[in-house]
Order: sequence, then structure tokens, then C-alpha cells
Amino acid sequence: MSFKKRISLLSAAVALCYGAVQAAETGAQPWMNARLDAGERAGLAVAQMTLDEKLKLVYGYLGADMDNKKTKRPEEAYKQSAGFIYGVPRLGIPNLYETDAGLGVASQAGPDARAATALPSGLNTAATWDVKTAYEGGAMIGAEARGYGFNVVLAGGVNLMREPRNGRNFEYAGEDPLLAGKIVGAQIKGIQSNRVVSTLKHFALNDQETGRTTLNVKIGDQAARMSDLLALQIAREEGNPGAVMCSYNRLNGVHGCESSYLLNEVLKKDWGFKGWVMSDWGAVHSTVPAANAGLDQQSGMPFDLADYFGPPLKEAVLNGWVPQARLDDMVRRILHAMFEHGVVDHPVAPAVQSIDFKANAAVSVKDAQQGMVLLKNDAKLLPLNKSVKRVAVIGGYADRGVMAGGGSSLVYPAGGNAAPELTPKTWPGPVMIYPSSPLKAIQARLPGATVVYNDGKDAAAAAKLARDSDVVVLFATQWTGEGFDMPNLSLPDKQDELIAAVAAANARTVVVLETGGPVTMPWLPKVSSVLEAWYPGTGGGEAIAGVLFGEVNPSGHLPATFPAAESQLPRPALDGFPEVADRRFDVNYHEGAAVGYKWFDLKGLTPLFPFGHGLSYTDFALSDLSAGVKDGVLSASFTVKNVGKVAGKEVAQVYVAPVGARWEAPKRLVGFHKAEVAPGGAVKATISVDPRLLAMYDSASKTWRVAKGDYKVILAADASDKRAVSQVIKLEAAVYDVHGKPLRTSKR
Repeated sequence: MSFKKRISLLSAAVALCYGAVQAAETGAQPWMNARLDAGERAGLAVAQMTLDEKLKLVYGYLGADMDNKKTKRPEEAYKQSAGFIYGVPRLGIPNLYETDAGLGVASQAGPDARAATALPSGLNTAATWDVKTAYEGGAMIGAEARGYGFNVVLAGGVNLMREPRNGRNFEYAGEDPLLAGKIVGAQIKGIQSNRVVSTLKHFALNDQETGRTTLNVKIGDQAARMSDLLALQIAREEGNPGAVMCSYNRLNGVHGCESSYLLNEVLKKDWGFKGWVMSDWGAVHSTVPAANAGLDQQSGMPFDLADYFGPPLKEAVLNGWVPQARLDDMVRRILHAMFEHGVVDHPVAPAVQSIDFKANAAVSVKDAQQGMVLLKNDAKLLPLNKSVKRVAVIGGYADRGVMAGGGSSLVYPAGGNAAPELTPKTWPGPVMIYPSSPLKAIQARLPGATVVYNDGKDAAAAAKLARDSDVVVLFATQWTGEGFDMPNLSLPDKQDELIAAVAAANARTVVVLETGGPVTMPWLPKVSSVLEAWYPGTGGGEAIAGVLFGEVNPSGHLPATFPAAESQLPRPALDGFPEVADRRFDVNYHEGAAVGYKWFDLKGLTPLFPFGHGLSYTDFALSDLSAGVKDGVLSASFTVKNVGKVAGKEVAQVYVAPVGARWEAPKRLVGFHKAEVAPGGAVKATISVDPRLLAMYDSASKTWRVAKGDYKVILAADASDKRAVSQVIKLEAAVYDVHGKPLRTSKR
């Protein structure tokens, strides 16, 4: 007998022994056999559960005391956590411990807040245009969540930036379905690599905070499928989240968590989602309609008006108003995700000592620096020269730290709030300044210089300091958060006037923006440089200084258009603002799928800064575009050259514009590639195009249809690139299913 055959027989014997041992261990509980697929295991477990055990899994508690409703968290829940669901111990089904974690492991307010690592804002991560960076950030969040004992992470925010005044834009990934879906999908995948479940949220079209529980979004199926729903669909395909969180708003008259169209038709039937749908906290309004429409779990009681999935659901099941089969499906979906993503086989237990906070902080700093966008750099003022002698640092709490966004995603930092006096101090606050001082980081890099700070509250005093300085670094902040929107796109607290006064005194002014989204800049012609630093997270001060001094070459590109004025928006006045409690109102998405740069293209508008814009400390050239179609798939190859003197990264963007066919807008982003290139070097890249990005969605047949004709393939550095190169290619008529898989082609 050969050696190879003996080894093969030995391996088979070992496998049989292992199988026998595992069968003995799981014989009484076959659903604990990890060799079975998740669906089979879930079905076996459901079959053994009593009615009351099933009802436990579909009912979620708030993981914190709620004083205004005089409720207490379950004793088993972690203090100041987002939520808790009882498992079924006799069947080996663990409890579910939920944490808000869009940007890091968050805490409810109170004396026992967990200190965790904060990523920069979601917009910053989207501005990296780098799925690897997004994955690494997600993996960091998932690891910290597991270290704190959580196994469900309320992350994965994909709500397109239809409304740039939206207070929650900082949690999301911008205005384009492809970019947002790819970035957030990678984050979800990273989170779940830690054997925890991540959500995808908010499902769907929750694009403003004003009146979020009372507004009614009006949009057709085709437009929704080609915009917000496409972004969510791509994120689901890329990340495979275990759960989806339905949203507060109504869609065409129906609450998001009661929408059979969204939950049953789109998500579960059309997309084939096998996990569970949980409600947003306070988004449930009924028992029978919600359960039958596809909601699988009520979350965060007592945020809702009643415990709809408590005793009322039991009564509904016993009376047949909610079929027993529907309750079984609700539970099966929860268990499917728990088995699929390792929650059952790898139970969590708090192990804070296992968290490497230093390494995680480095992940956050890298993300921040990759996503900061150099918007303007006249006279090459940046990077700052270390020979400078007198530097004024003005405004933005830069002596103490960097801004964070407010609401449920707020991560509490080690060292506490660097500006505890700021208001509001209660939800959606506290206004948080992370203790990472840009001033101190700048001073550390200029040991021989005079670096003076002014808080910017007195514009005249700030201008005087600027006049006596060689260079000014002015920090401007905009606090945004959950539950409210901005009244306009201007910087608050007269900061526009401050910047104008300082720039008039010294044109060598660098403005560093820490904002939750786009802002207008009436002072733009008067300053030399502008760096959009978003909310830069843990280590944000160091991250900013590293970019300012050229230790890191900025490579972020805008994931959203910066309008020149509110008048350019589809809704110049924010619907429902100022908010009136309990008032239902409609928001008509008349722009359809023409969101962001597509709207600007369609209307011939010139933005302040276009989607995809971003400068560098070096120069790049995009060339050698070669597009073609093989087996029905469009691909584009190109070269990215570094024609400057320092190493850097460029984001090559590929757009397609139909020559004859009509789309919702003149062109669409269909691919991108972030290339790192040495000075004088070149990188070749190829992207393949998802056919859905070349098609119109047909609601009647639920297919994506590509029209026969000529299409212009455009290689550009942003959506308005005057130096873009293009090539016209011909596409044959084709039909694809809802997932973008080919059904048939036609040469008619």
C-alpha cells in the first residue's frame, strides 16, 4: 500500500472518529452539530421550542434603565447597552447582547459608559474609497464588541445622502449606491469576522431626521430600486449581514416596520435574505400588521408605546391572527443568523483585557488619514513647512481635541470628554470632544516655533493673532447628531465670519473642517487651503497633524457633492422643518434615482466641490483607457501615473453615460480603484461593471434591462473632471434578474 493511500485511509479514520464523537455530543441536540448548514440547524431547534421560548427570541429589551418610563433593564443585560434578548438555555441558544456600534462600541449615557475606540465618521471611511480600510475598521469594531461581551452589533448604516442637512449623514457612506454599498458591505463583513452578527440599516429611505417617525416618503418602486434600495442591496450582497433593521419613516403611506413591500417582497423574497428583521428602537406601531408584514423582532422596549411582541403577540398566535408558521419563521430567521455567524458555536463572554486598544487606535488613525479630503491647496501651502516660525492655531477646541457626532452611535473615549461644558449634555448629546489635541500634535512637530492658540470666540482678536503669524491653521466645527437636522449648510456660531476675518488678516490660512457633512464656504476664495477632516475619531488630532505636515499624503475623495447653496438641492427648504411633534407630512422624492451628482448633472448645476473630488501633495495622470465587452460583461482597463515628486494614492473613477438611451441622469459611477503609486511610477488596473449599473429597473418583471446602443465610458478623477478621458462602446440589449444575473440577451 502506498504512503499516500495509507495517509488517505488514516485521514478518513480520523474524520470518522471525529464525526462519531461529535454525533455523540450532539445526538440529544442535533442542531448543535456545526457540520450541518445554518438553515437545517435552525429548523431542528425551532421544532424543539415551546411557544413561550419562541416568544422570548422575538422580544427585545432596552439594555439600560429608562427613567422617564420607570423601566429597568433586565438584570442579565450589560449596563447602558442598546438591547438584550433572552435565549433558550436548555437548547444551547445564548442570550443576545446588542450594542450600538456604527463607529465603534457605543454606550447609552450614564455613569458606567464603556470607553472604546472610535473610528472616524462613516463619511470619512467612504471618502477613503477603499474597501480594505473599511473591512479593517469593521473588524476592529467587531473585536472590541466581542471583547465587551456583545454578539449583535447595530452597525451597517446605508442611507443615501439625499438631504445634506441630515443630522445622521456622518454615520453613513454618502450619495452613490455603488460606493456606499461596497464600503458598508466591507465593514459588515469585517464586523462579522469576529463571530458576531451585524445589522444593515435603516431599511429603508430614512434620509432625514426631522420628523423621522411621522414623515411619509413618496417614491416609486423603480426609482427606489435604482437608488437607496440598490445601495442596501449591494451592502447585503457584499457583507451578508445577519440582521436588517427596519426604519422609523413611512414609505408610500406605510411604516417601514409594517411594510410588506420592503420586508417580505424586496428583502426576503426578491433578495433572498435569510436572516432576521429587527425594528429600530421605537419604530413598532402594531402587533398583527407588523408581524405579518415581515417584522421578526421588536427591539428596545420600552421605546415603543406598547410591548407589541410580548403578550399581544402570544394572543395573536393563539387566535390565528398571526399564523403559527409565521412565528416559527420569525424564530427560524433569528436562529439562522446565530448559527451562520458563529454566535451559538462561539459564545461571547466579556474579556476586556483581550482588547488591544493601542492597535485599534492605529486602525482608526489610518482610516482618518486615508479619508481626509484636501479640497483646496493654492500656492501649495500644504504640507506645512517645519521651518515655519510663527503659527496661529485658531478655533474648533483644537487645544483640547476633535469633534464627534451625537446620538446612538456616540463612542465614549478613554480619558473622557475634553469639553464637558458643551451643551446639550443629554441625548442626542453629550457634545463630545475626543481628547486628542491637534494643537499639541502641531506643537510637537514644531519644537522651535512659536505656536499660539486662540479659541476664535473674538474674531478681532483672532485676526490680530493671524496678522502676526506666518501661517494660520483654523479649525471649524459643526456638531450634528441623531434626531435633528441642520437648518442650513452654513457653519454654525458665526464661524464663516471668523474665517473671513482671519483670512483677510492673513491669506496663508489653512481651514480644517470637522463637519458631519457638506457645508457652504463663502470665504473659500480668501483662504489658501481647506482640509475636510470630518469627525476624525480616536487619535484625530494626531491624524490631522500627520496630514498637515505631509507625513501622510491626503488621498480622500468626496463621497458626496458639496453644494454651492441650498437653492441647488431638490428640496431647497427642508421638509417638516422646524419640526412639529406628531405631525405627519409627505416628503416627495421627485428627483427619483437622480441623487447627488446625478441631480447636479441632470440640472446642469455647478457644485462647490463635485462628488469624487480630492487633491494630493503630488500630481496624477489617468490614461490608456481601454473598455470592452466580453460574455456580456463590460470591463475597463486604465493606467494611473504619478507625475509628481512624492508617493501618493489616487482614486480612479469610471463613469458610464448612455449616448442614446435615457437614464435618470446623464451618467453613473460604475467602478473605482484606489491606486498607490510611487513618484514617476504607474499602476495598471481593470474594473468589471455590475450590469445593474448599466440598466434600468423594470418593476413589472422585476428585471434589470440594458438598452441596445452606444455608451460612453469615462475615466475621471471626479464627477466633473475636465481632464477626463473617454471611449464609446456598444452594448447589446440584455435582461438581468434582480441580482444582476443574466436571463437573456438580444441582438435586436
